[in-house]
Amino acid sequence: MAHEGDVQVLEERIQEWRSYVRRRQAIDAADVDELEDHLRSQVADLRESGLDEEEAFLIGVKRLGELDALSREFAREHSERLWKRLVVADTGEGAPKWAREALVALGLAVAAALAIKVPELFGLRLEDGGDASASFYIRNFSLFVLPFLAGFFAWKREMDPAGLARLAVPFIVGALAINLYPFEPGGSTMLLAALHLPMALWFAVGFGYAGGAWTSHDQRMHFVRFSGEWFIYFVLIALGGGVLMMFTMIIISAIGLDAEWLLKNWILPCGVRGAVIVAGWLVEAKQSVIENMAPVLTMLFTPLFALLLLVFLVTMVWTGSGIAMDREVLIGFDLLLVLVVGLLLYSISARDPQAEPGLFDALQLTLVICALLVDAIALWAIVARISEFGFSPNKVAALGENLILVVSLGWSAVLYTRFLGRRTGFAPIEWWQTAFLPVYAVWAWIVVLVFPLVFGFQ
Repeated sequence: MAHEGDVQVLEERIQEWRSYVRRRQAIDAADVDELEDHLRSQVADLRESGLDEEEAFLIGVKRLGELDALSREFAREHSERLWKRLVVADTGEGAPKWAREALVALGLAVAAALAIKVPELFGLRLEDGGDASASFYIRNFSLFVLPFLAGFFAWKREMDPAGLARLAVPFIVGALAINLYPFEPGGSTMLLAALHLPMALWFAVGFGYAGGAWTSHDQRMHFVRFSGEWFIYFVLIALGGGVLMMFTMIIISAIGLDAEWLLKNWILPCGVRGAVIVAGWLVEAKQSVIENMAPVLTMLFTPLFALLLLVFLVTMVWTGSGIAMDREVLIGFDLLLVLVVGLLLYSISARDPQAEPGLFDALQLTLVICALLVDAIALWAIVARISEFGFSPNKVAALGENLILVVSLGWSAVLYTRFLGRRTGFAPIEWWQTAFLPVYAVWAWIVVLVFPLVFGFQ
């Protein structure tokens, strides 16, 4: 008779397998249920032959075959249904599924691109450079695009009206707060709110991406993976767009015309916002391509960032120098640490949870420990600034962010140490990262909504 712990391990393995299979767009939830039934039948037969849960699961998955081969076999067995879903219209609109998604994404990209020009109808021109216009666009730049990205996922996940209402709440609250709070022009709380609002709303996008199932560990990890893949696509689009703009300037200048106004006022602001939506759609449409890139990118940048932080720590000890307490330097350190945490999250999301501990995991632990030490040094510098100059919105925001990073990195280091020592599996590391995500969201909303009230909108 199976022990309760063995059964739990088996269920965890099946859920991990199910989550992986579910990401393939050719296989929907009903298909996954059918495949899971087949897998469980295989496992049950193997258990009756004397194998334990772990062995039965591994052999059962092996018998199902590699996922791509499994998908091809599944397509042959359900050829008519799959062909209709992938190539023939599901509805009377005459467009296949991928084409409809492309059209919806393109329409939303155009809408996001044009949204940045709507305030000009009310006299707030992006190119004016006046204080009122600059303040408005700084505060609202994320609201011109992220609602459209969230809307794309809400449409694709077919969210019900209640889910759509919950999805709309953070965007409405954010828009009201950022525009109705009586911020002092150029004040610290306004800039902090403008910088943290995109982070807060990005988690709202995650709610739409998960189809409202934000409490699911798997859905949160999928969103982490999506965020990293979206960033890659967005950077690639931005690089291509930069080259396009350069050649546009050269060609138009060659005939004696000035294209700078067109690039600054239309192509650049509209193109950036359209690229956000297009990148989100590409991640959904081309997951198999980016999934091959993800392990390569993480294996490339993890040791580089670990080396950067290690060299910094060694140099600081060698020279006996501390961190300069200038605000700009501390902000730079915070951005570096946030980037490291993002790389850590993306690396974890791209890793095979069933793989044994290896060299790359040791590199990950090295990166985490180095980041933790740098964070501790930065935290000490922030506390020193507060003790010398008193509290301010910027210093309190930096203090809170560094404390959050200390907790996140510290427990990640403990879990990685246990994993490398084979005292636990990889699942607790994944669980910790996704369980901690709401902390970042809560802090971002505190900075956006509470800081201006506490510090008198200064």
